[in-house]
Amino acid sequence: MAVVVKYVVERNGVERMTFTSKKEADAYDKMLDVAESLEEMLGKVDVPLSEQQVESLALEMAKQKDDFINVLKGSKPSTPAKKSKKDADVNDSDADENVTPIKQA
Repeated sequence: MAVVVKYVVERNGVERMTFTSKKEADAYDKMLDVAESLEEMLGKVDVPLSEQQVESLALEMAKQKDDFINVLKGSKPSTPAKKSKKDADVNDSDADENVTPIKQA
């Protein structure tokens, strides 16, 4: 029989996520704290958003908080990793099969 240690992040009596490391669980819990604070801020914004939209937006902002912080400091957001030439060729060849030629007038 194996013994497995699990770290459970719980909010308002609801299990949100389970982790195998305390570090990951703490990071996720902190991200949820940030999202909760952002929800409060977004609730005060004079833009018509539903409760679900506010919650989703706050969670996404919390997940990408480092990029948001950089933008607010005046930097550009980080760009996604570029595809390798091999990946680009594979994706381009797959896309070519579904392309319809455009007729020029």
